[in-house]
Amino acid sequence: MKGRLFISCISVLCSILFFQGCNNLKSSSIKFQSEYQVVFLDNGQAFFGKLEGAGSSYPVLKDVYYVQSQTNPETKQVNSILIKRGKEWHSPDIMYLNAKHIVLIEPVSSDSRVAQLIEEAKGK
Repeated sequence: MKGRLFISCISVLCSILFFQGCNNLKSSSIKFQSEYQVVFLDNGQAFFGKLEGAGSSYPVLKDVYYVQSQTNPETKQVNSILIKRGKEWHSPDIMYLNAKHIVLIEPVSSDSRVAQLIEEAKGK
């Protein structure tokens, strides 16, 4: 009887330690070397910005930009332009993301075309 109780206590203790360890891994924050990151969502949208709290349930994206395609009606040529989020009617300046919908996060290199366009937009 004492042997079963001892094994049960050890099993419960191991389970608690295992789940506590899994929870700690899940909530750890990811650090990026680049100033900006691109966040791809499961609906196909991509947003560029400064990501805080990556690895948490609701990371925050600040200084947000997105790409919008415009078609010239005469030439049918499609141009992609970088838009600063905040020009919308409700003037959002920050995005709280549901981590369940984030597919991929990548750093934006400081010498990339996107980084250059962001710097140009900040200068306007």
